[in-house]
Amino acid sequence: MSRGVWIRFVLVLGLLAGCVALAINVKPNLGLDLKGGAQFVFEAEGTDQTPATSENVDKTLSVLRGRVDALGVAESTLVRQGENRILVELPGVTSDEEAQDAEDRIGQTAKLTIHEVLKTAEPDAKPDKKGNQVLPSDQGDTLEIGPTVIPGDEITSAAAEQPQQSVEWVVSIDFNGKGGNTWADITGKAACNPSGDPKRRIAIVLDGEIISSPEVQTTVGCDVGIRGGGTQITGSYTSEQASDLAALIEGGSLPLELRAISDRLVGPSLGAAAIDASIEAGIIGIILTGLFIIVVYRLVGFAATIALASYALLAYAMLVGLGSTLTLPGLAGFVLAIGMAIDANVLVFERAREEYVAYPSAGLRRALAVGFNKAWSAIIDSNVTTLLAAGLLFFLGSGPIKGFGVTLTIGVVASMISALIVARVLCDLAVANRPVSRHPAVSGLGNVGRVRTWLDRKNPDIMKRRKTWVGVSAAALVLAIAGIATQGLQLGVEFTGGRQLDYSVSKDISVDQAREAVTAAGFSEAVVQTADTGFTVRTGNISNDEEQAIEAELAKVGGAVDKIDDQTIGSSLGRELRNNALIAFGVAFLAQLLYLAIRFKWTFGVAAVLAMAHDVILVVGLFAWLQKPIDGIFLAAAMTIVGLSVNDTVVVFDRIRERWWGSKPEENFTDVANKACVETVPRTVNTGLGAMFILAALAVLGGDSLQDFAIALLVGLIVGTYSSVFLATPLLTYFQEKAPMSRVKKEKVARAPEDSGAVV
Repeated sequence: MSRGVWIRFVLVLGLLAGCVALAINVKPNLGLDLKGGAQFVFEAEGTDQTPATSENVDKTLSVLRGRVDALGVAESTLVRQGENRILVELPGVTSDEEAQDAEDRIGQTAKLTIHEVLKTAEPDAKPDKKGNQVLPSDQGDTLEIGPTVIPGDEITSAAAEQPQQSVEWVVSIDFNGKGGNTWADITGKAACNPSGDPKRRIAIVLDGEIISSPEVQTTVGCDVGIRGGGTQITGSYTSEQASDLAALIEGGSLPLELRAISDRLVGPSLGAAAIDASIEAGIIGIILTGLFIIVVYRLVGFAATIALASYALLAYAMLVGLGSTLTLPGLAGFVLAIGMAIDANVLVFERAREEYVAYPSAGLRRALAVGFNKAWSAIIDSNVTTLLAAGLLFFLGSGPIKGFGVTLTIGVVASMISALIVARVLCDLAVANRPVSRHPAVSGLGNVGRVRTWLDRKNPDIMKRRKTWVGVSAAALVLAIAGIATQGLQLGVEFTGGRQLDYSVSKDISVDQAREAVTAAGFSEAVVQTADTGFTVRTGNISNDEEQAIEAELAKVGGAVDKIDDQTIGSSLGRELRNNALIAFGVAFLAQLLYLAIRFKWTFGVAAVLAMAHDVILVVGLFAWLQKPIDGIFLAAAMTIVGLSVNDTVVVFDRIRERWWGSKPEENFTDVANKACVETVPRTVNTGLGAMFILAALAVLGGDSLQDFAIALLVGLIVGTYSSVFLATPLLTYFQEKAPMSRVKKEKVARAPEDSGAVV
């Protein structure tokens, strides 16, 4: 065994050891749908004088952070989304009362005011005069302040600055004309008091809290004040402290109104159940997939199973190492990618089997090396197309869908490392010893397998009935479209706007009884469906009192009622998400078409995209007939189906292209395509079964949302496997007759400059 193999093995062990360290020491970031809490999306509405630009919204964020910190919520999240929206996540806030209080306090318009200081006071003292306030100050004492003398809208800007020849930072404030005049008056009045007297201070108040109460400097003249329309607040500030104070003053002076367009309340039990179900599905799926691969590919299959387990470790370590947030759709995608990770190994093993059968004297190691080299093109193309879908989910999606895109990207990268590095090293070690070389059947590469042997002997002419296959797909499309047209799509609140409520009940009641209870509460138009935890109720926008009425009626027939999830989406946001979903699909199809046109030929791209559209429409049609919800999780499943479909098609097309470039002049394209389809059947079957073990475990063990996700992908996997051979390939043969692909592979030729006379 060569020294290089052992060196690579040691490097792989080092990589896995680093992943173990990351997995143990870094805590994962869980999305709100997994750890429970409240989520709000606010939209900022500006005025003609102060538009809701990204810059102004960022200033307002500083004010909101102070409000959230005052709530005492740990690990809260506040980020700007787009130009004028703000996402707020509050883990641990799981009751209606807490959530409503948080929404009211966060969403109120920031109000910054400036006041004269009258005197110091006791914390519980009452003001001497109506309009005065007693508030704790930033300097640790309590002040009684007078009515507002300068409102926030008379402040034009605030910024942290460091004057020349000074090590200290100050906060510079500029006023408009009216505000500047008032500032001169009140600072002139304050300057008439001795240094140290509270009346010499000016109070800046934000949301009922004194954020700064500086004393007017002794250089300011009595009844003269600070003129010029601006001032500076000093106080031995650091750069960060000055910047924070400036942001609060400027953000508080902006008249931006925040309107809640989405809110969600998630109980922690939902996330805990999803995590447990996904872990169980992942373990069972890995065991079943591993056993299947070992039975089919023996020793190298065992090595691939170890690599598969290392893939799970790699993906998780990358997730926590990058600080990515794991959401419910992302968790499902993470589990799914475990099943997909074996695909590259199957491609390599099938190629290695062919090579060993053709040249047995060259040995197993050479066959394995050639297998990796020949499978490289298909592996790259199939993974790039999946990455395109994941990237589109990230850039065009939002919230959990964006998280799914990140998770899927990590999964693809981790699977390539697992298959092309870890599995290669382990397989090299497996076939490099003499006992295995003498008994090649033990390796799993000694023959092409029973399925391939049977197919080679029978040599079925699939393309002979290409019209029939296209007709079957057309009939299935008609049936799916009929379901969409007659049954309609049960769009989730993400796309329609409204309120979705998930309840669990202590008694065993039917969905009809639940519908009657919701109708009795006054909501006969509400959609009531069964869920893994109990029942899901989808309505228009309703108040909390109306929600309590639904809960009370359910309690009459269902006993104790526990609200698991509560989500409200504004209609404008729902339309935007729906439009973004359609754009994502359109861009996905165009991106796949462009990539395949460049890598193959435009006819290949069109055939693959038509097959993708066929697969997605069939799954949407099935969900329409079954009256299952079309929500954000379904969108993640649909985009994954796009990746699965084109992944399968690319593998078949890669073999067709290879066979066509190496074919004889008397061979026609349809026969070559048929031969390529037959040769890729073992890979398709083995990869499909590997993924199905994971999805079946997820469908059986997952919660309601994960079950729908798994069902969509199971159907998509079956339909995608079918369409690659029985729709995409027949369409390609028809396109070839109209726009033939060259039989000769185009090679890049390097040429020397014409005047050099050199030959390169």
